[in-house]
Amino acid sequence: LAMLYEKSSPAGPVLSIRVCRDMITRRSLGYAYVNFQQPVTFAMNFDVIKGKPIRIMWSQRDPSLRKSGVGNVFIKNLDKSIDNKALYDTFSAFGNILSCKVVCDENGSKGYAFVHFETQEAADKAIEKMNGMLLNDRKVFVGRFKSRKEREAELGAKAKEFTNVYIKNFGEEIDDEITLRDEWSAKAPVGKDKK
Repeated sequence: LAMLYEKSSPAGPVLSIRVCRDMITRRSLGYAYVNFQQPVTFAMNFDVIKGKPIRIMWSQRDPSLRKSGVGNVFIKNLDKSIDNKALYDTFSAFGNILSCKVVCDENGSKGYAFVHFETQEAADKAIEKMNGMLLNDRKVFVGRFKSRKEREAELGAKAKEFTNVYIKNFGEEIDDEITLRDEWSAKAPVGKDKK
C-alpha cells in the first residue's frame, strides 16, 4: 500500500487506495483502485514496482461496457520485443486508450495483444492505419476484437463448407479406392477423388 501511495501521489492528491485481495487467502490479486482528488495524467504508467511494469487505466465500473467489445482491437504477429509501453506508444496516436496489454507467458510475449480505445472511432482509425503495417520488421494484423462466441460462430459457418477429408491408418486390407469408397459411402455421400 505504501509503495502504491508513493508511486501515485506525485500525480496528484490521493483520496484512497484499495488493493483487491482473494476472499479466502487475503493475498493480493495484483491490482488496485486509486481514487484521486482531481483528474490526473498517467505519467507513471509502465513504471516498475517489484520488478514488474504497472499498467494504469481508467476504472470502468459498468461491466456491460467492459464486456461489450466496443473500441476493442486485437493485434497479432507482434515481434516478441514489443512490450506494453511500446504498444501503448504506438497506438495512442489514434485516440485515448483505456487499456492495452501484450499477452505473455513465462517465456515472454506470445505475439498478440489487445488495445481498448475509449471510442469505436479511434479503434476503427487504428485498424485502418495499422493493419498490414510493419512493426519491428513484422507485418501485423490489426482487427476488431471478436469474442470467443463470435469466433466459434464464424468457424461453425466455415466448417459447413469443408467437404474434403484426409483418411489414414485404415489398414492394409483396404488397398484401393473402390473398397474405401464402399466403406465410407454408408456413413456419408462420397464424391469422386480430385487428385
